[in-house]
Amino acid sequence: MTTAAPAVAPTRPEAPRSAPMPVAAHLHEATRRAVRAAVAVAVCAVVGWFLYEPVMDLVRAPIAQIAADRNASLNFDSVTGAFDLRLRVSLVAGFVLSSPVWLYQLFAFVLPGLTRRERRYVLGSVGAAAPLFAAGCATGLLLFPHMVSVLAGFASSEDSTILDASAYIDFILKIVVATGVAFVLPVVLVVLNLAGMVSARTLARSWRYVVVAIVLFSALATPSADVMSMFLIAIPMTALFAAALAIAALHDRSLARSATASIPEETPCSV
Repeated sequence: MTTAAPAVAPTRPEAPRSAPMPVAAHLHEATRRAVRAAVAVAVCAVVGWFLYEPVMDLVRAPIAQIAADRNASLNFDSVTGAFDLRLRVSLVAGFVLSSPVWLYQLFAFVLPGLTRRERRYVLGSVGAAAPLFAAGCATGLLLFPHMVSVLAGFASSEDSTILDASAYIDFILKIVVATGVAFVLPVVLVVLNLAGMVSARTLARSWRYVVVAIVLFSALATPSADVMSMFLIAIPMTALFAAALAIAALHDRSLARSATASIPEETPCSV
């Protein structure tokens, strides 16, 4: 009596990693790409130096609205304060404007050491995270004037609102960056699911806690009596979480089907 060998589903071999490079070659490659990224940041920082006035016009707009009711101004606490602030704004603009260049240099250095599957995950994550981060930052820019007006409105009309320029810029940057990072969190959930660290079932079970956290973050990011401002952040973030949950569910279902198809079927014995 012989038994037929079970059929095993063929598996596609994983693409091998690139051949290892010597340490000296790695250092040379890292230095070459770091220099290119630094040059791009420096050039864009020069561009940001000339964009300083339009940027300051944008951040001064809420102060101008407050000044219509009482004394309000943006002040510098030292002789070099205006120069220091302009330099900081130029450097931030340089990093933002040159981000395509230094991100490319970073991934061009890292990707050769990854497998084909890892490259696909990394490139897909960056491709999805970049526009989401930009959308989150744009949302923060739209919301910060309203937040400044509401927070400064707690002062009496008899008081003066004198804002330190450096602290004021830091406040705006925190709002913009925090909103941008919040919009990228769904991509992190998808990456964790693709890596097998979080399942769609776990995400689905914790959706109530996620929604509560989103509402709390939106309330903190928009400290206003206007509920519509909070919904402007909460609704897109909830929709992004739902999209991440759907992608994770499709991925887990695909893995389950692949596992079921790879199980060999029992064959009858032949005499």
